[in-house]
Amino acid sequence: MAGEYTGIVQQDDPLYGYLKYEVQPQTGNDCEDPIYHAFRLNGSNPVYLYEEEHTGTKIICKYFLSETITDPEFALKKLEREYFNLSTMRTFGFDQSPYYIAKPYGKNFDLNGLLAIEYCEGELLSSILERAIAEDNGVLILQKLGALAHFLAEWHNRTATEDKVDFDWSCSYFDRMINQTSYLLEPEDIDFFYEAMEEWRSRPEMWEDNRVIVHGDATPENFMFGDDEHVISFDLERCMYADRIFDIGRLCAEVFHFFLLGTGNKYACEPYLGHFLWEYSTHFPDCQETFDAITKRVPFYMGINLLRISRNKWLTEDYRKLLIYEAHNCFLEGE
Repeated sequence: MAGEYTGIVQQDDPLYGYLKYEVQPQTGNDCEDPIYHAFRLNGSNPVYLYEEEHTGTKIICKYFLSETITDPEFALKKLEREYFNLSTMRTFGFDQSPYYIAKPYGKNFDLNGLLAIEYCEGELLSSILERAIAEDNGVLILQKLGALAHFLAEWHNRTATEDKVDFDWSCSYFDRMINQTSYLLEPEDIDFFYEAMEEWRSRPEMWEDNRVIVHGDATPENFMFGDDEHVISFDLERCMYADRIFDIGRLCAEVFHFFLLGTGNKYACEPYLGHFLWEYSTHFPDCQETFDAITKRVPFYMGINLLRISRNKWLTEDYRKLLIYEAHNCFLEGE
């Protein structure tokens, strides 16, 4: 896990004492006089990797109080939520291979809203997709998407409730994505999306499934792979009870985007998405029935997430408009 080196944590820094006395003992690699090297990683919040020089121990620290989040109450809420989500999901059996959630070591709001998390070895799905698409290594993509499908199916099935999906919530999220991309949209686009929303709202299948805990941000940046079927997740800030297809649709949209951006061919991802959805369906008694039910609902959530991706200003304007066009096509599916 590469990052920008920012120096050594000084012993008079309160962080040093927290890492030495509160976190390091939990790693199983205690050290009398640790030296912590700091590396800044990418993340929506400031995230650092601290590597102890003598033992090689690595610790991830995420800071919720920063230049971008200055409201202490809001930062505390986010910190407590992610710590709770990490701890809770591990109680569902995700504390051992092959499906693993990084262990939270502790939280200290006085240290800029710090959350200390276990460092896990592996390769991010985003890196795997970029490498495999460039090398035309379809076998690798099939293997990793199959493993991720099994991970998510276990996640959703273990956390399923008796409560039915509230599809109105999904429509509210759709409305938010329309508003956040409105400056890219023509008036007729906006009209189309709202009409599509109401059409999908009328479909019984969008209301019939039971709510589960969803990851909430099922993107290639938030899943890591070890050997074989070993899948790791660590950023659970957005976990919530919702439709399981909220995760599945987001992941499908992201894979579509990786292939479209990497190859220019919007059809290149189809066999891989089909494989992903089928492997997910194998965790249910009637695989074909589940596959058919899922594929009816996925286009709605894919469309929303293509709009979400189009918000990224580092993408060219033409490509962002292409994503919006493909979102149109998603909402038209099944009519």
